[in-house]
Amino acid sequence: MNEIIFLVQEDPEGGFTARALGQPIFTEADTLDELKSQVRDALACHFGYGAAPPVVRLSLQKDEVILS
Repeated sequence: MNEIIFLVQEDPEGGFTARALGQPIFTEADTLDELKSQVRDALACHFGYGAAPPVVRLSLQKDEVILS
């Protein structure tokens, strides 16, 4: 595996969540900078240090609701 993709969403209660596509990896943090660090830690826990895919893509999804 050369790449892993995380779907990042804003949590309605504040902060961000990240869920890996195709792998059972989930993490959360208060800021995007903290989330990047949490993703690195989660990858190290899941794959082992130095064994994670070399490319990590964070796909930020933002939902907006507008009232008509």
